[in-house]
Amino acid sequence: MTDTHIAHSPASEMKGVLAWIERSGNKLPDPVFIFLYCILGVVAISVVAALAGVSAPHPTQMDAAGNPVLVSAESLLSANNIQRLLVEMPATFAGFHPLGYVLVVMLGAGVAERSGLFATAMSGAVSKAPRLLLTPAVALIGMMGNLAADAAYVVLIPLAGVIFAAAGRHPIAGIAAAFAGVSGGFSANLMPGQLDALLFGITEAAAETILPSWDANIAGNAYFIIAMTFVFLPVIWYVTDKIIEPRLAPILPGQMESSTAGMIKDPNASLTEGEVRGLKRAGYATLAIVALWIFLSVGPGTPLINEDASPEARLNPLFQSLVAGFFFLFLAAGWAYGSAAGSISNHRDVVKMMSEAMGDLAYYLVLAFAAAHFVAMFNWSNLGLIFAIKGAAVLESSSLPDSILLAFIILFGAFINLFIGSASAKWALLAPVLVPMLMLLGLSPEMSTAAYRVGDGATNIITPLMPYFPLILVFCQRWQKEFGLGSLAATMLPYSILLLVSGIVMTMLWVILNLPLGPNAPMGFSL
Repeated sequence: MTDTHIAHSPASEMKGVLAWIERSGNKLPDPVFIFLYCILGVVAISVVAALAGVSAPHPTQMDAAGNPVLVSAESLLSANNIQRLLVEMPATFAGFHPLGYVLVVMLGAGVAERSGLFATAMSGAVSKAPRLLLTPAVALIGMMGNLAADAAYVVLIPLAGVIFAAAGRHPIAGIAAAFAGVSGGFSANLMPGQLDALLFGITEAAAETILPSWDANIAGNAYFIIAMTFVFLPVIWYVTDKIIEPRLAPILPGQMESSTAGMIKDPNASLTEGEVRGLKRAGYATLAIVALWIFLSVGPGTPLINEDASPEARLNPLFQSLVAGFFFLFLAAGWAYGSAAGSISNHRDVVKMMSEAMGDLAYYLVLAFAAAHFVAMFNWSNLGLIFAIKGAAVLESSSLPDSILLAFIILFGAFINLFIGSASAKWALLAPVLVPMLMLLGLSPEMSTAAYRVGDGATNIITPLMPYFPLILVFCQRWQKEFGLGSLAATMLPYSILLLVSGIVMTMLWVILNLPLGPNAPMGFSL
């Protein structure tokens, strides 16, 4: 069964809203061109807004007389802005905040993935889980597997099906639980990772329109995503065991493809001596990097602590160093594992793995080029700031509680996610307005990022536009050939609804209780 065949499954398999989502989504252009069309739209709107004299008082900047500085819309077709676009194009691209964050982290993560560390760690963890705790173990490792990016989709999800079958349970239930953990719980985790670096890079660019001195802290959602992990875990467990598995058609003898067993690691097979030795060395390397960061925070000179700063800014260098920290952690752990397991024989193998990881980011670089210019031109026009100021005034006059407001934002993000699969693409479109608008309403950039993450993950698992959706379908069809797009969407819909509801409730309670979202990352914000 090929991906081409899956992609052309008849639309009749999809019913109602799901059929409409599939038809509508398939008509959307590539996200790169969505950004290009958005740039053209911003240019047109900026010209009209400038001619109409659209403006708003800046919330923090005052003139010599003490009056708010008036922010006016600027035409992107003015001579100055055309010159700025053409002269600063390399700087605009290279200065795009998420780009540097993602490239640095992925250099290290590429070694950890290609050395086999991620795959072996996930295989070993899942295969050792007790039968009673199989579902939560698969879900938890799926959420943690987001640190491994694509490896979680191509390794853990098919492996979960084999492990469920070996335990006498329905293999598609295992695939569904793993898919819900990896993709539905996309933002849930026990530690920050690549996604945090990517999203907070975009958040930083948006927040600087209100407060130019605001710096991204990729641990800014750490407490929130940890809590999300423990909220989503019982949801996925309940849906899998009580709703999905009882309704699945039984697997008939001979339905499994004969090639399936050879495509993934046997869950009953023990790890090889080299793999065990590699995992131990990777653990030692991880502890060494953590110890190094602790030493740099408390040792002589405290390079990662700014002793001269205010108490709330004293830890900023530590938080800002986490991107480099994850680079060194993944690189050291991956190299240590590979040297013991035999996948890395010398330093040239490491360089090759890092080069291949950069090759995997080729599409992201193209997308980042378009997104960088959209964000920059939107800021040059002042439209984002004006919309934020006026939108904040409208929302403030509506007197909606912050918790209700964020619930609507989560629902909006979940809806948009049905049509645009890329998390960074959606956030690059939404952040320039949402982040400054919520800052003006007293909600921190970390809070707006957290709310976006809840909505972004919940509907990943029901839209055929998600890049891995056809692949998950192939995994299911290895066990039941008649399992179609509609079957997969219907299987994942209960997960999507309950993850969205539980995420909204958690976010509302977080706001009501005024809890910090991460170290040095409060829920509220004041100018």
